[in-house]
Amino acid sequence: MGRLKTIGRRSFLIGSATVLGGVAFGSFMIARPHDNPLVANLADGEAAFNPFVKLTSDGITLIGPHADIGQGVQSSQAALIAEELDIDLDQATLSFGEPSPAYYNTAFAEEGVPFMSFDHSATAETMRSVAGGVLKLIGIQGTGGSTSMPDQYEKLRTAGAVARETIKAAAAKRTGIPVSDLKTEKGAVILPDGSKIAYTDLAADAASIPPVTDVTLRDPAEWKMVGKPMLRTDTVAKSTGLQNFGIDLEMDGMLYASVRVNPRKGGEMRSYDASAAEAMRGVKAVVPVKNGVAVVADNTWRAIKAVNAIEVDWGEAPYPPEMDGHWAALEASFNADQLDQEWRTEGDVDAALEASEAIAIKNRAPYVAHQPLEPLNAVVLVNENTIEVWTGHQMPRFVQQEVGKVVGMEPEQVTFHNQFSGGSFGHRLEFEHLKQATEVANAMKGTPVKLTYSREEDFLQDFPRQIAMSKAEGVVENGQVTSLSLDIACPSVISSQMGRIDQAVPGPDSQIVAGAWNMPYDIPNLRVRGYRATELAPISSWRSVGASHAGFFTENTLDELIRGAGGDPMEERLRLVNHPVHRAVLETVAEMSNWGTDLGPNRGRGLALVESFGVPVAEVIDVSMTDFGVKIDTVHVAADVGKVIDPVNFENQVQGGVVWALGHAINSEITYSDGMAEQTNYHAAEGMRIYQTPEIIVRGLENASKIRGVGEPPVPPAAPALASAVFDLTGKRLREMPFNKFVDFV
Repeated sequence: MGRLKTIGRRSFLIGSATVLGGVAFGSFMIARPHDNPLVANLADGEAAFNPFVKLTSDGITLIGPHADIGQGVQSSQAALIAEELDIDLDQATLSFGEPSPAYYNTAFAEEGVPFMSFDHSATAETMRSVAGGVLKLIGIQGTGGSTSMPDQYEKLRTAGAVARETIKAAAAKRTGIPVSDLKTEKGAVILPDGSKIAYTDLAADAASIPPVTDVTLRDPAEWKMVGKPMLRTDTVAKSTGLQNFGIDLEMDGMLYASVRVNPRKGGEMRSYDASAAEAMRGVKAVVPVKNGVAVVADNTWRAIKAVNAIEVDWGEAPYPPEMDGHWAALEASFNADQLDQEWRTEGDVDAALEASEAIAIKNRAPYVAHQPLEPLNAVVLVNENTIEVWTGHQMPRFVQQEVGKVVGMEPEQVTFHNQFSGGSFGHRLEFEHLKQATEVANAMKGTPVKLTYSREEDFLQDFPRQIAMSKAEGVVENGQVTSLSLDIACPSVISSQMGRIDQAVPGPDSQIVAGAWNMPYDIPNLRVRGYRATELAPISSWRSVGASHAGFFTENTLDELIRGAGGDPMEERLRLVNHPVHRAVLETVAEMSNWGTDLGPNRGRGLALVESFGVPVAEVIDVSMTDFGVKIDTVHVAADVGKVIDPVNFENQVQGGVVWALGHAINSEITYSDGMAEQTNYHAAEGMRIYQTPEIIVRGLENASKIRGVGEPPVPPAAPALASAVFDLTGKRLREMPFNKFVDFV
């Protein structure tokens, strides 16, 4: 099945509107390049061949515009440029660059159209192309959705090749030697006699000629770095404690702030009494902010202590104060009025369910915090007509917009300096802390102010992963799944997140059913519907977004149907899988894990296959029973991203994703009482401990036709694979996360 047999009407309308929008803008406008942001600051004799490469007599600067939030993307971006530019990574200075529409991300279009990832029909590709064109036209710059490598793979290689060929042309002009007789190596042009001219010595020459844009990219067989194990450019600094993150910034004359905002998110601050805080050592000012209050002091610790001493009367939450109300709202969402989209329909599901004894299955997924190690922070300097911001963030141009709005300035008046982030997982897609920092800095004009959230405030003000619920009915005949109706309800992540920056997103939210509607299975009678619950606690993108719940629901439901009928989870999935790339992933993980062999007593094994962001990932988890509970022994993972840019970082990303997913599936949730999050530090929302961490064996495949990212796709299969393994071991079916409510883990 290469395409959906039925595409929902609203999805079709969205896609049609995208195409019509592209037609309205015109192919010329979409094709027209954005201005090169590097040109404005060039001195005489400096060359900027494109927005990604700058050459001066002092050195080479490579621009990797995607934010590095721990996934190592700055290193990977630089490697793509350096491979074609023919330099070693230690020969260049790396930069995130300044916000610019020139750093548009068209890879977001892949998730924005209603087609299977492996549907390469003319209609699907046209819709993707036009959607990407519109994203380019409006200059959407952002990191997320595992899009960094898909977005940059061709762009950065081309940028490096353009720079290389332009430098060779400059050398040819200087020496009179034809370009065809020149070679390059390690940042130098090699002349026929073996002599070398350093790139830096050719900067002025290169600046005097137009860039050579008709270039041929090198054959992958010639690659020296890409596709081979690399030492990430941040490894030494992070291993030795020398890497600076946003929270580490210090400036002359800086003041420090911390904030408390209504823990009932969206509720007002009725009043406050700061008299005790104002009398505390080091306090410089108390500044009201939207729905809260901040303290400015001479160091961060004093600011945190003082702001916590303020007595505040908080208003009520605009959502149910207790968890029962949240679950009840989801339960009530399964009705025709709240049907967001019927995403997939195969066969006659209703007739099939009526004709056989259907099995009803219900699953739940809780709110979960982002909880990166680096709490939210930002340095902001407000002057009369300009603002400067230093922090790690995934949406640079929106930073300019949202910060500017706070004090009535235009985005062009805001200078943003992106920093390394100590984790994000979606946390640094938000802007509320930046708005608060700007409010405080505006009250202290001319002085840089560093706002730092306490750990407790970081938890309380987090916009967590969406709460979700599924209801399914399935039929198994002769050990084979023949019918499945899967309904999923949750609030809209996209509407909640984008609504906070006044961006309306029309149409259905694909993240309600991501990882479910696109399941790669040919089930004769199959229906997947998404139901949009009323807005509850405000939510945000969390690593793998909708697939983190919908992938769990889908695979956990299938596993219950297959095992309940006495079938083999691997054999039945291989029978159902409808695409060769996904089949190869399953076959690979079966071979890696020796699926089908006898594990021996007190052992269990589980399997899950989920596609997210175009990447099929299959995981097999082996567990054992100890005197103290279930132990996770081994995880085998196979994933296909089309091209593995760096095998070492690929393995690390997959392993990290599995650890992240398992830790949260076992231990973590956010619950609300009196409208406030009850979990305010790591002791109440544990990740996976080192002693709990299993051996994780990874294999990357390269069969897919498109380059994909791997930061998020390893997450969704982990929870259902573990639930499957626990059932195989204990006979207990886990239908709700976190699993430690029902099973002890060691």
